[in-house]
Amino acid sequence: MSARSLRILLIALTVVGLGVASYLTYVHYSGIKVACTAGASCTKVQTSQYSKLAGVPVALIGLIGYVGILLSLLAPEREESRFATVCLTVIGFGFSTYLTGRELWSIHAICEWCVSSAIIMTLLMCLSIWRFLRGEAGRREGPGDEAAPAQGPAPPLGASRPTAG
Repeated sequence: MSARSLRILLIALTVVGLGVASYLTYVHYSGIKVACTAGASCTKVQTSQYSKLAGVPVALIGLIGYVGILLSLLAPEREESRFATVCLTVIGFGFSTYLTGRELWSIHAICEWCVSSAIIMTLLMCLSIWRFLRGEAGRREGPGDEAAPAQGPAPPLGASRPTAG
């Protein structure tokens, strides 16, 4: 997969995650019932004591996290921006893992919206780590990226170089 395709895939997944987090944030602040095919489990999760961290809805924290990831992906392609994406997705994955644990062992209910966000964050983390580790090796030459002309091995010390003309 080319570096460009990988970056586009990461951006697309982040936009989907933004959609999920935006919807959950909207549901929280509007007070409407969350759409859920699993009965009332999403509502149970969304209204539990674990739906806020220090008074801030976890949906809003997720929304801010996805915005940060998107910004790191839209930044110029450099090692620092790739590393920022890795850091943000690893933190997001850790937070998602914590919240999924709370769903399973504290709330005893699963929210399909939360699970979808956790899956998205897991994919983002894995892909961003892969993107970082392959670094510039995954970059393909495009227009304006002329490779340096190949040069033969350096002559031994003291040897004269051929002159043109």
